[in-house]
Amino acid sequence: MTSVAQPPSSAPELTVIQVAVSDPRVRPLLRELGDEYSMRYGKDAHAELARYPDEEFTRPYGGVLLLVLEHGEPVAGGAFRRYDVTTAELKRIWTHSAHRRRGLARLVVAELEQEARIRAYRRIYLTTGPRQPEARGLYLATGYTPLFDTSADPETIGPLPFEKHLSGIARQEIRAAPRWRMESGNCR
Repeated sequence: MTSVAQPPSSAPELTVIQVAVSDPRVRPLLRELGDEYSMRYGKDAHAELARYPDEEFTRPYGGVLLLVLEHGEPVAGGAFRRYDVTTAELKRIWTHSAHRRRGLARLVVAELEQEARIRAYRRIYLTTGPRQPEARGLYLATGYTPLFDTSADPETIGPLPFEKHLSGIARQEIRAAPRWRMESGNCR
């Protein structure tokens, strides 16, 4: 299935697809996230991307990885993994460096939340680094509850945890909602 964001008529069409971590179109996401983490946290930050096995971002393991494509090229993406039976954990939220400030991260988060609802998760949990004020702002702006003292210096806290409780969604709304295309051979 295909989910197409409804941009202004002059804006290009965006397509959201579900893919496996091994899909070549995921490489820009992993490369830019690794570079960004390394710049902000040091050389060992690339290890964060290898912290979870790729399988955790597949349907059989309760996860998903999706990309937002524009003219067939990845411009944003993100994933979740099963945190526990009722909770999905957001990971790897990314917007291509040439496509920031367009609301693409909000689109990714909204699509991940929708998929989590469809899979009967009732809560989303995530952490972001203390040196990522843009991510902190994104989660606050999209209704996530900080599980830390927002007045404290983020550097004294470490990873900043957030949660969001998902409201139910009627089955007919799920069927009627536009969804992304599952690319055969790329998703497990």
